Order: sequence, then structure tokens, then C-alpha cells
Amino acid sequence: MVWEVLDGAFARRAQAAGTASLDVLDTGGGTGNFAVPVARLGHRVTVVDPSPNALFALERRAAEAGVAERVRGVQGDVGGLFDVAERGGYDAVLCHGVLEYVDDPAGGLSKAVEALRPGGALSLLTAGAGGAVLARALAGHFEEARQALADPDGRWGAGDPVPRRFTVEQLTGLAGQAGLAVESVHGVRVFADLVPGGLVDNEPGALEALLALEEAAASLPAFKAVATQLHVLAVKRG
Repeated sequence: MVWEVLDGAFARRAQAAGTASLDVLDTGGGTGNFAVPVARLGHRVTVVDPSPNALFALERRAAEAGVAERVRGVQGDVGGLFDVAERGGYDAVLCHGVLEYVDDPAGGLSKAVEALRPGGALSLLTAGAGGAVLARALAGHFEEARQALADPDGRWGAGDPVPRRFTVEQLTGLAGQAGLAVESVHGVRVFADLVPGGLVDNEPGALEALLALEEAAASLPAFKAVATQLHVLAVKRG
């Protein structure tokens, strides 16, 4: 779902900019799960990540995919983004799995927006608060589910490895405050993390049917509210 949304966004941005090759910044891009496929489309990608090991794996992965000349990895994080990246220098910014972990989500998102050119696209992917509540309840951890439901950061307890999760309203609110116009919001992994793996692996056609179900539910408000992840696509105003 995320990739389909991004593919369309890149195509629209390239058409608007009158170029086939965009400058893309991937904050927290790690080993290149998105960066390498984006580079395969012909775009130039800068990956900012704090982990040297992840950046080493990114370099190897890009070389194996034949896109090493279009992928550049630099060590850093969104807090010090402009120590390693150009302000206002990118047609698109990916901010995936970042806001959950930074001390100041609003400040981190503002920096990501500052990196965009006017009209540039920002892809925001975070953990969803409702998904954690549902997952804990279905696992039989009802007190933890209730705590995640009441906690402003969507945490189910002291042992929760995720510092914060977001609702749709929180994410779109942050995007608006940062100067973004939201184009779409989708729920990601609405059902996939709840379905037993053996069922998908052993039932003919189950994986394809699950993917079709995910796609059908992704934009519906009731299912976005309980998705494991939330994806927002937005454009920088001005």
C-alpha cells in the first residue's frame, strides 16, 4: 500500500517538476527498504540514518541492485538533519519509523518539511495507536490494552519497546502545523499482524486475498483507526 501511494506521488511530482529524476531524502532509511526501489525508478536518494551498520548494508544492497551511483548514505538523524542534508533541496522526503522515537515529533517533522522544495511530497509512516490496543486485547493482555487506549502516547506499559504511537488525528494535526497539505491517509497492516502466519502460508491464494483485503480497507476510517501503522502523504504548501 505504501509503495503504491509513493509510486503515484513520485510520478506526479516528476511531471510537475518537468524532470524524470527527483531528489529524494529518506530520513531513518536504514538498509534501504524504500531507498533502493526508489533509486531503481531513476531517482537520486540520500539516506540519513544514525546506524553505521545499517548504512554499510545500504551500500551493499544498492551495489547489488545496480543503483550505487544514485544512493548516498550519510550518518545522522532528523534532529541534526541539516548537518548532513540540504535545506530546501529535495522533491520528496520519506519519514518512516522516525516520529515514534524522536524526543520532539513536531520539531522532527518540521525539519523534514524544511528539507522539501515548495510543492514537494512528504511520506510519513508511523506506528498506529489503535493497532496496539487491538493487538494486546487479542493476545489476552486486557489490562495492557486498556492502558494503551488511555495513554496519550499509545503505550501499553513500561516494557513497551515503542516510545509513542499516533492516531490519525494526531498525525494530520502535526502535518498541518508543519505547513503540509494532507493528500491521503491510509491504514497499513490492518489485518496482516493479526492473522496466523500458518494460515497465510498453507492456504492456497490466502496471501493474495489478504493483500486485496488490506488494500480495500486501507482508506476506510474504521479500519485506519485500528491499523498497526498509519501512512500520510502530504505536500508542502507554497
